[in-house]
Amino acid sequence: MAIPHATPGQAIDIRPSADDPDGARTVALFKSRDLEVMRLVLTAGKALPPHKVAHEITIQCISGALAVTTDAGRHQLQAGQLLYLDREAVHDVLALEDAMALVTVVLP
Repeated sequence: MAIPHATPGQAIDIRPSADDPDGARTVALFKSRDLEVMRLVLTAGKALPPHKVAHEITIQCISGALAVTTDAGRHQLQAGQLLYLDREAVHDVLALEDAMALVTVVLP
């Protein structure tokens, strides 16, 4: 079941829904003209390969632990920690344990 995108002024629960047949998964929570927010879910050992985003992003670890590797080195994120990446920063993401994060992307 796809979750509907949030509308301005609407409070949403970022946690996976108990009635979601796919279980915890990565989804876009909302996208506006200037901003997109996604819930990223990775099981331990899973990774996103090196990539870059055209604009600035943040990765906020909500649960578990992630390693984000950039040109500046490896950054380990625990629940409650946030990492800011500049536009075009090449990075990869590895789940050190089952993890959930909020990824915010500034759009053109």
